[in-house]
Amino acid sequence: MTKISLEQANTIIDTAMKKGQEAKMRPLSAAVLDAGGNLIAFKKADNSSVMRFEIAFGKAYAAVGMGMASRNIETMAQQRPHFANALAAASGGRFIPVAGGILVKSKDGEVIGAVGVTGDTSDNDELAAKAGVEAAGLLAD
Repeated sequence: MTKISLEQANTIIDTAMKKGQEAKMRPLSAAVLDAGGNLIAFKKADNSSVMRFEIAFGKAYAAVGMGMASRNIETMAQQRPHFANALAAASGGRFIPVAGGILVKSKDGEVIGAVGVTGDTSDNDELAAKAGVEAAGLLAD
């Protein structure tokens, strides 16, 4: 099984944050998790608000936990709020069903983790996350 290395996780985060700066986004924070939902790395930009770790982690945790981008989970949550509430409860509140969390796949297409980005609009968070994953030579889903 392929794993996300610490070096790759840092590349994902650093590139996502650089993308945010270049696009003049608000300060971003990013978390990278392995396929089991365990934290590999996290960074919070200067001037980020207090709960950015919980949000970034929760977006990535939702993606890896459900096997799909948190954008898709957000759509599901709008259609089936009772199920989203149950998932949030089952995860101990670690589940954030909002765009900005994407799966990280190996070059072979195997899910090896997820990244969650927060700080700007959900669309911009997702763009920054994708840029980070691609910079690490991995596939974003």
